[in-house]
Amino acid sequence: MPVLASLNLGRARPTAHSDISVTGIDKRPVDHAVRVTAPGPKGIDGSGLAGDSVVDLRHHGGPDQAIYAYAREDLDHWSAELGRDLDSGVFGENMTTVGLDVNGALIGERWRVGDDVVLEVSVPRIPCRTFAGWMGEARWIKRFTIAARPGAYLRVITPGTIRTGDEITVIARPDHDVTVEMTFRALTIEPELLPKLLTVDAMPDDVKDVAMRRTTFIPDVDIEDDTVGA
Repeated sequence: MPVLASLNLGRARPTAHSDISVTGIDKRPVDHAVRVTAPGPKGIDGSGLAGDSVVDLRHHGGPDQAIYAYAREDLDHWSAELGRDLDSGVFGENMTTVGLDVNGALIGERWRVGDDVVLEVSVPRIPCRTFAGWMGEARWIKRFTIAARPGAYLRVITPGTIRTGDEITVIARPDHDVTVEMTFRALTIEPELLPKLLTVDAMPDDVKDVAMRRTTFIPDVDIEDDTVGA
């Protein structure tokens, strides 16, 4: 049974790697129950978790990015790749899962966490300059992009409380094949997949807008540039 192996919250900290000189990427495990609610509009409201800081509201937070989930199995992959231990929360994820294929989840797939919270998979994480600076690894954005292990942002469908150790149950899967990983690859290094994104009802409108524009005009994507998505 998939479980929430670690529930992680962040607080605003100074950084030299953000245009606004502060970040909430440093998420750390907590052992208490946390209230989950849907945040307000992007640009105005941040995290779906009480006590969690989202600082750069222009790029993060809002209903489609209420909670960020990353699989412990993928963190272990990166730990081996980088030759260093990676604690849960180090990628800025709120939920570190075990036993759940986060990147293989379908856009619009729904998970029950604990007794009452229902979350919906909305969009993959796109790496930014703050993430690259936080990790301190050479060519991090390129490496992260090529690996296509982005993790997933989640919407809050049913509010409630969650805590570390809660079971995660996939309760609904839509009738399409567009996964978190496919969406990520479409938006980064495989633009030929972009038309697929337009067929998914649960795909965020801003992502559909990007897919529509790039389907008409597909630019060259330079994943060597660590300012992409900053």
